[in-house]
Amino acid sequence: MSVLKVIEVLGNSTKDFEDAIQNIIDEASKTVKNIKSVYIQDMQVTVSDNQIVEYRVNAKVTFGIVEV
Repeated sequence: MSVLKVIEVLGNSTKDFEDAIQNIIDEASKTVKNIKSVYIQDMQVTVSDNQIVEYRVNAKVTFGIVEV
């Protein structure tokens, strides 16, 4: 039996969505161990002078807390 926990995390990048997601994983893994999955809940960009300046991702990170 496994017990999993889900946290909601916001990430951003000036490069692309994939980099924003990787930033979420990199930062979450500093304090959270045993990450199982990342569910992308929402994606958005900020625009300045008709150019994308920032990619933003709202994600749910699932990780194991008990494995029996």
